[in-house]
Amino acid sequence: MADWGPVFVAVVLFILLTPGLLFQLPGRSRFIECGNFQTSGVSILVHSIIYFALISIFLLAIGVHMYIGS
Repeated sequence: MADWGPVFVAVVLFILLTPGLLFQLPGRSRFIECGNFQTSGVSILVHSIIYFALISIFLLAIGVHMYIGS
């Protein structure tokens, strides 16, 4: 029985925190831009730090576990 919790959390966070897809922090002309499909090095760094913090909280502190199958 495999634990799919870490895989599910990592994929969802990766989709939600891809810079420029849903939002970009910091944006090119404003602090937060939504759906512009453009990115910068600073934005990639900020989104990576946010991703690392959230995945650490969900996997280490909370301990998300999902078991699929028999």
